[in-house]
Amino acid sequence: MPTKQQLQQQYDEIKAKGLNLDMSRGKPGADVLDFSNDLLKLPTDYKSAGSATDCRNYGILDGLPEAKVLFAPIHGVSPDNVIIGGNSSLQMMYDSIVREMVVGSWLSKNDKIKFICPVPGYDRHFAICESLGIEMLSVPLSADGPDMDKVEELVKNDASIKGMWCIPMYSNPSGTTYSDETVRRLAKMPTAASDFRLLWDNAYAIHHLSDTPDSLLNILDECEKAGNPDRVYMFASTSKITFPGAGLAIMAASSRSLAFILKHMGFQTIGSDKLNQLRHIEFFKDYSRITAHMKSLQGVLKPKFVAVLEILEKELTPFGLGKWHNPNGGYFISFDGKKGTAKRIVQLCKDAGVVMTSAGATFPYGNDPDDTNIRIAPTFPPLEELKQAMEVFCASVKLASA
Repeated sequence: MPTKQQLQQQYDEIKAKGLNLDMSRGKPGADVLDFSNDLLKLPTDYKSAGSATDCRNYGILDGLPEAKVLFAPIHGVSPDNVIIGGNSSLQMMYDSIVREMVVGSWLSKNDKIKFICPVPGYDRHFAICESLGIEMLSVPLSADGPDMDKVEELVKNDASIKGMWCIPMYSNPSGTTYSDETVRRLAKMPTAASDFRLLWDNAYAIHHLSDTPDSLLNILDECEKAGNPDRVYMFASTSKITFPGAGLAIMAASSRSLAFILKHMGFQTIGSDKLNQLRHIEFFKDYSRITAHMKSLQGVLKPKFVAVLEILEKELTPFGLGKWHNPNGGYFISFDGKKGTAKRIVQLCKDAGVVMTSAGATFPYGNDPDDTNIRIAPTFPPLEELKQAMEVFCASVKLASA
């Protein structure tokens, strides 16, 4: 390991380059967005073939039938269990929680609501809870998913625990995919709250980075088998498939849950943007085209992940600095530095012109108790800029660790 003085000199030389790079969010870059540019020429008609609906007008609260058929395979469910929403699955998650609080049963029985949050996790999930005054209980995430012994103990004894956040496939940021055993235990575990919900954010369900993708057991089927058919709300979107600002959200749940949701959605809206649904239907036509499209995106994204991993291996492994995983899919790489260094690393990166996700963001309340975890988002910068950013990152890790 070079001396601290040598590391400072190396860092200062990099800082003098005056870089201005952003790795703070998991956004698709222009090189990924370009694959969907033909959407801008669609739709060529305004009539829905599946329902003979004039998509310029009101109606079809739960989405066009052919849109439900097209996107239901992302969740692995029947189209009858699907709602097609607007461009934001996060909005559907927020609405689902607020709906339970306002017109459901959550606040009628308990003044305090708690959610289980596997960590490291997604900062926007945590922000929803914090904004609504929901107390968050952290549970460690392992290679098989959340620590189920701890989860089962918590939900069995505390009726104020009403929900649990889950990113079950290529989790943000760890890349974890829940094992079959974990999915089954989540579906069948006894809960003190009869109205306990799994918020199943399957955002990266088809975002594979290899030709041997992970597989995920169908949680809706498992909940049905376990006698808890209404336990799960499933979410996905085309945000990282087509255009984040102009995509579609796809929610799935049991028939009884959908009836409850649609009843109250009817007071919010008369329907989402059906022209956008029609645009996606014309663009993809069938699910095999979605699979082929994701293969094209993989060809752009995989080299970025390979570059990050190679640079981490070359620059940090010889000195035993940091731990990270090699994800099989998703949008992130989770990095753990030496205890007490994450905030310093992020600040050093910022001072050298590279913006990272805030240290602590992957934990509730922004509080990483060991100050170790940093989420690396390789997807947005062009490859050469990404390599420059990782040069800054590794220099910052070395200096902070010294």
